Order: sequence, then structure tokens, then C-alpha cells
Amino acid sequence: MSDNGTTAPPTTGTPPFRYTAALANAIESRWQDRWDAERTFETPNPSGPLAAPDGVVPPEKMYILDMFPYPSGAGLHVGHPLGYIGTDVLGRYSRMNGRNVLHTLGYDAFGLPAEQYAVRTGTHPRTTTEQNVQRYREQLRKLGFAHDQRRSVATTDVEFYRWTQWIFTRLFNAWYDTDAQRARPIEELVAEFASGARPVPGGALWSELGWAEQQRVLADRRLAYISQAPVNWCPGLGTVLSNEEVTADGRSEIGNFPVFRRNLRQWMMRITSYADRLVSDLDRLDWPESVKAMQRNWIGRSVGAQVGFDVVSGEAEASIEVYTTRPDTLFGATYMVLAPEHPLVPSITTMDWPDGVDPRWTGGADTPTEAIEVYRAAAARKSDLDRQESKDKTGVFTGAFARNPVNGARIPVFIADYVLMGYGTGAIMAVPGQDTRDWDFATAFGLPIVRTVQPTEGHPDDAPFTGDGPAINSANDAIDLNGMGVAEAKAAMIAHLTEAGTGRAQVQYKLRDWLFSRQRYWGEPFPVVYSTEPGQEDVAIALPDTMLPVELPEVIDYAPTSFDPMDADSSPEPPLGRATEWATVTLDLGDGPRRYRRELNVMPQWAGSCWYELRYLDPTNTERFVDADVEKYWMGKDPDRPGDTGGVDLYVGGVEHAVLHLLYARFWHKVLFDLGEVSSEEPFRRLFNQGYIQAYAYTDDRGFYVPAEHVVGVEDHFEYEGNPVRREYGKMGKSLNNVVTPDEMCERYGADTFRMYEMGMGPLDLSRPWQTADAVGSQRYLQRLWRTVVDEETGALVVSEDAPDAETLTLLHRTIDGVRTDYAAMQYNTAIAKLIVLNNHLTKSGVPVPRAVAEASVLMTAPLAPHIAEELWERLGHRGSLAYGPFPEADPALLVDSSVEYPIQIKGKVRGRITVAADLTPADIEAAALADPKIVEALAGVTPKKIVVVPGRMVSIVV
Repeated sequence: MSDNGTTAPPTTGTPPFRYTAALANAIESRWQDRWDAERTFETPNPSGPLAAPDGVVPPEKMYILDMFPYPSGAGLHVGHPLGYIGTDVLGRYSRMNGRNVLHTLGYDAFGLPAEQYAVRTGTHPRTTTEQNVQRYREQLRKLGFAHDQRRSVATTDVEFYRWTQWIFTRLFNAWYDTDAQRARPIEELVAEFASGARPVPGGALWSELGWAEQQRVLADRRLAYISQAPVNWCPGLGTVLSNEEVTADGRSEIGNFPVFRRNLRQWMMRITSYADRLVSDLDRLDWPESVKAMQRNWIGRSVGAQVGFDVVSGEAEASIEVYTTRPDTLFGATYMVLAPEHPLVPSITTMDWPDGVDPRWTGGADTPTEAIEVYRAAAARKSDLDRQESKDKTGVFTGAFARNPVNGARIPVFIADYVLMGYGTGAIMAVPGQDTRDWDFATAFGLPIVRTVQPTEGHPDDAPFTGDGPAINSANDAIDLNGMGVAEAKAAMIAHLTEAGTGRAQVQYKLRDWLFSRQRYWGEPFPVVYSTEPGQEDVAIALPDTMLPVELPEVIDYAPTSFDPMDADSSPEPPLGRATEWATVTLDLGDGPRRYRRELNVMPQWAGSCWYELRYLDPTNTERFVDADVEKYWMGKDPDRPGDTGGVDLYVGGVEHAVLHLLYARFWHKVLFDLGEVSSEEPFRRLFNQGYIQAYAYTDDRGFYVPAEHVVGVEDHFEYEGNPVRREYGKMGKSLNNVVTPDEMCERYGADTFRMYEMGMGPLDLSRPWQTADAVGSQRYLQRLWRTVVDEETGALVVSEDAPDAETLTLLHRTIDGVRTDYAAMQYNTAIAKLIVLNNHLTKSGVPVPRAVAEASVLMTAPLAPHIAEELWERLGHRGSLAYGPFPEADPALLVDSSVEYPIQIKGKVRGRITVAADLTPADIEAAALADPKIVEALAGVTPKKIVVVPGRMVSIVV
């Protein structure tokens, strides 16, 4: 037993105090216990329950955030902690330099996997989730993260989702004022309607409307609202699926059931109101340009025109609204296409085919109604992706015609699955001369093609022209676009449409409002009820704050009601409907006890991840989701940074979350900012995407992945259980059966070695190949560092009290300077390389390392390998933890080279080298170069035309 309580492992043939995996594990366990006992990493708030005892917090703070994980039953593999280690190193380094660092990790714990497990086993999803969370916490603790555990939350914690529900009610009770360009409380809209300051849609007086009518008017403006939305309905599973859960052939990823597109009543979030701000504010964020581009493309802002096409024959009078980015091509619109789900389809479809209808337009049906019904059913079985990527253009004629508003042409109206209801208006004016998909459809159905842009010379006649050029075939008595370029023609056409009352300028987005309902059990219940009074059943009522949280009820069966897999007309019956005493409840909402129905859908898994970074700040607050002063301290705008949005100082996670999670979180945060709930405009001011851990995977002759750890190399091939297997390369994960766990690495090498290996494999933002055996290099560095302080035979301290020699001192301070730069930039692999160079220099000398150098080496290693650093720091005689520094400072005087070597080039080739004093003037350097014997010989008496001295780098002689 050593004097600090660490037992040396009794390994035969090994010195008793050698730094082995066994000793590393003992040290790591001891320091993890001590950090917990001494509450080393509890970060103080400026006020509230987590305030510092003396009420003082460091003026410099740093909020570091990891994208929090979903706690699966499989636990962590070595790819998961890559980013977590990277942020921990930066947090430890920043803390050692005096900054108040907030760093913790929570769990995105609602989700379908736990529910599916519950369906199979009958185990409550909360039981499974809590077990998985505990497993993750145990694994992460072994890695020595400097997390403030008091701040860790899970989205399934009732006190957490109480505030998720509270935020939802703020969205429900808010509307977006387009004039003010911000969200405002719904009460202010009511006041404007009541006073007449804002006209009521439809022209009625607000006071003349009944309560239910008023609520329906407000529902059209609320940021959280109910709508009939096209969704992926899977009868076989009894639930709506996200696009990511549907395969390319239109079946469920789980169970392989058919999936149908149909309109269902769903909760929506009006994220489109924020589209402009979501795009423009990207310029103010320190994010990778690739991620910004992905968000801009997803939002898809475009400027064009909204055009009305009046239906001139059919079963109903109607006007079909079309959005186009190319109104200049309107003269070339020869037919129209509606998405099969478009709400106008039933009303405009005729009873009979018009005389002389082209048989290709009918789909072989006797009537348009029959053709439409069959086609819509077929389209409903396709995924959006399949519909967009299909090369074969299909569709049927509705029997109706519309009038082209610029030339009066009577054009047929089709439905076709290449038009999606979720984009634009769900209807297009088809201009086959300028669009490939329209050309293919027109060719297949024998429709006219009119070019409205002059093709370039040599363009084939049998293909659309999609480039820019002068307008052609685009004139009537009121407007003549011929000869105009695209921009000029667009502006002229928009002005004409506006004057004629048939269209208007319009900014449009690909971004659709956010579908926010799930027909599941394991999710946040909506804090919403519905009246049971006749005529009011459709009116949603948000519960008051005093009735939150709405907790999930107990149910016997966690699965949604499933139906015949082909029953596309079935409707969801969520599991919460089985909790009958919960689903219908008597409440007093201010007008006496009444019966209400609860919302039976739950929120999507995205809900909790939209705001968790705010709850980390103040997790024990029972009065507010976050205290205003606490939020301002950690996330407020920096007055010294023009244009600063505020937000988390650094957010680290995978690029797979570049769009949806980040977009949804930005939307929620902006609403909270508009309503005065937070001081920061954006949740994440800086974003960093770490790379992935990649590893070999192996498949047998059936194509199944076999356990990679049991594959062996045999001569020129690989085998598993004696059978040949094929090797491939990919991202480490359970699906490829190539997982290595951090538990295995800790047992084999120790956590510090594992941490250093992952950080030394390459730049943090790049993917890197995993080779377990390569970790031995990191272990050797730590063993050498250990030996500079501890005698392996006796455990005694071996450092010298002598001053370091000049060479060592210079190398030390240059290492300190380089490591500081690398840590700040998260370039850990180069920091490790510098530490290795210094360590090699120290161990080569064969003499005891001076204390000053040993202590600096330990302190510089601490962010990467904190356990061994703490142990060595204590053995060096320091009583307290090094977690709060000091981090070594470089002496500027020792960073300046006393001499510089200059290569001397003649005709671009190095002919000699000189070493001169670093402060020599260019004239003196030139003279020294010309005096060098090798240069004298090379010049052979020739007088140089020109001599160029690049200070600190080279001398170039021109002859």
C-alpha cells in the first residue's frame, strides 16, 4: 500500500509500482470517488439553489454542451465518447485557466425503442429507460468526465417534461406578428380583434362571435395548432411514422408493413413563420459552413409568384393556387398537376370523361371518379422519396380544365404522384419546355410543349432547356416578355399579374410546418383538453400552469391498436385511449367543474431536445424553467461582440443532427426570446462536429455480420469460427457487429490510456480508423510520464530539485506555448505529439527530471489523462486537486529563437545553409550567406543579380 492509499498490483515479474492497467484502474476508481466526495466539478450559478456558498462566481464563464444521447440497452461503444472526451479536455483546460465551466450530460430518453421493448416484454418503458440511463452513467463515470452531476437530466423526468409542457403552452398561447417580425402573446391578438385595431378574418365583429368561433379564429394564428396533415400512416403498426422510418419502397422499417400517405388530424408547429429569421441569423453563428448550407437548403427560401388558375369546367367552381419561381415561363404552361392528396381533387373531378379524351389520360377507368380513386390509393402506398425519384411518370386526368391567366388557354388538370402536397401549394403549372419532369410527363401523355426560353445553339430539339436565356413565345396584348432576360422577365410578369389581379409576388419556402403528434405511449403528454359540450368538441384548450405536469397514465398494453396492414382508411387509436379514467376527466378551468377529453397523442422525441440546454442551467428550479439571471449569465449576449446572438459557448455533436434537431431547437429558442423568457436569441453560438470512429466489419456467406472481435486473419483471408468471411469498412455500430466498448478498453488499458488514444488518433473533426492494439502507444507515454515521478520498484518520488538546463527549459516553455494553443483550438492530436517530444527528451537524459519540468508535464497532461495526473500531482506533494489549475504559463523570453538556420537557394535549389543570430538584420544575413564557402564555390565569381532575404525562413540568390 502506497502512502496515498493506492495499492500496487502484485503482478509476477512486474515491478510493483509499474503503471499497468491494473494500477491505472485502481488510481482511476480512487480519484473518481474522491471527485464525487469532494464535489470537485460542481459548478456554481450566480444565484439560486446552485449558487456558490460565498455568492461569487468567476467573471469568465464557459458553457460547453454535448448532444445528449439516447440511452439504448446496448450501452456505449468506443465511438460514442469521442466528442464527450473532446469537450471534457477543453472543459478541464478552461477550468485550469480560471474559467467557470458548466459541463454536464443528460439523456434524450423518450423514444420508440423503449416502447417497442415494452410491447414485446410488458416491461414499463420507464423501467427499461431508467436501467439504460444508469448503465450509461456507470460507463461514463469510468471515463473520468468532469461533469456536474447535479445538472444531469433525462427528458423522461416528470419535473423535466413539466417544463416541456409549459413551453408548449407558451407556443400554443402565442402568434407570429408579421409586422413586428416576432411572436406575441395570444392575448394581445385578442385585444386587437376586440378593439378593432386588427380586422377579424371574415369581417365579423369580435364581440359578435361565440366563444368557440373565437377560438377557431385564434387557432388559425397560434404557433401550435391542429391541422389535417399528410402523414405516413402504417395500419399494421397502428401509428404514424416519420419519413426516416419508411423504406424507399413505401414500407415500415420495423415489421415491413405497407405505409400509406393520407391526411390525419395532427398537432403542428408553425415553424414556417420563422423561416426568414432562421436563414438570416445563420450568418451570426460560428458554425461550420457546410451545416449552414444544409439548413439553408432545408428551409429553401425562394422568391417567385403565387398565381391563380380558375377552373373553367368540372363539378365545382374553384381557383387553383400555384407557386412558381419562374413566372416568366407562364406562357409555356400547357397543363396543370395536383398532388393526389390535394383537397380540391374531389370537388373538381368530373362525373364523365369529356368528349375525345385521350385514352392515355384515363388510366383505363370508365369514369374520372374511378380513375382518381384507384390512382390516389396507389399513390398513398408510395413514400415521398419514391415518388420524387421515380423515373416513370404516371397520372390521371381529373376531367377538369383550368384557364391559363396570361393567354386564356384551356389546359387540362391532372393528378400525379411526382407532385407532393407537402411542398409549395401541392399544385404546379407544368411548363414542359423548361422542366425535365414536366417534359417527361407531357411526352408520356401527348401534351403540348411550348418553349418560353430560347435554347442555346446546338441544344437538342427532343429535350427540355433548363438553362437561362432570352424569353420567346411570351407575349399578348397586355405584356411582351420576348427578348428579356430571366430576371427582367420575372419582374415584368409579377407586375402584370399583380395589376391584373391574377397573382402576386411571393416568398416561398421548402420548409413545412413541423408535424408534432405521435400515436404512441412513451412520450410527453400534451397539456391539452377538449370540451365535451356540443359544438365545441374540436376546440383545443391548454391547461393552466397550476395543472402541470400532465403525467403519463398507467396502461395495460403499450402498443397502438393495429389494423389490417392494407386498411388504408383506418384511423389511429393511441395507447393513451385505454386509460379511460385519465382520458376523460372533470376539471374546473375557471367556469366550474366540467367534463373534458384529453389529447391522446403524445409529443415527438424532438420536444425535450429542443430546450434541454436551458434546463442544465437551473435543474432544481421549481418556479421557472430557468431563472432569468442564471440564463443571462451562462447564455446572454456578449456586449463586446457586435452581432452576438448569445447561447451556448460550444456545442459538439455529430453532423447527422445538422438540420432537424438544430432547426427545431433554434425555433423554440427564438419563440422564448420573443416572449421575453430568455435573453439569448439563439441556443448555440458555436457548433463543432466531431468525426466518427470507423472499424472493420465482416460478413459471412449469407451476408450477415459476424462479431468482429472473434474474426482472425489466416494467411491472405479472414475467418470466423473456421469459415471465410468478407471484410468491409464502416462506422462502428451494433448494426455492423463491430463494436468495441469503453468498458473493455478501460479493463485492458485504463481510462486515461483510452482517452489519450481517442484524442491522439487524428483531428477531432475527422473520422478515424479504430485499432485496439494501437492504444499501447498512448499507454507507453503515460508509463514514461509515471516513471519521471515515481520509482517503479519502491514507489518513491524520483524528481530532482535541481534547476533544468537551458535546453530543457527552452523546450519546456515552447511545449507549454504549443499545448496551450492546441488545447484552445481542440487540436488534441498535435498537443499530444508535443507532449511526447518533451517526454522523450526527458527520458533520454537518464537523470532525474527537475521538479519544475515534471510538474509542468503533469499539469499539461491533466486535461487528457486526469486520473494519473491527479495521482502524480499528489505524489509531488500537493494536497488539493489540480482540477482548478494552475495550468503552466510560457515565458515569452524563452519562445524567441536565439539563432535561425537559413537555407540558401540558387536557381531554386538549396546550395548551402547558415545559422545566424535571430536578431540579425537582412543586410547582415545577406553578407553571411555570400560569405559561406559553399555559396562562394557555387557562384564561382558570378555577381548575383538579386538577393532576397525572407526573415526567419530562407535566402534566395538570383544569378
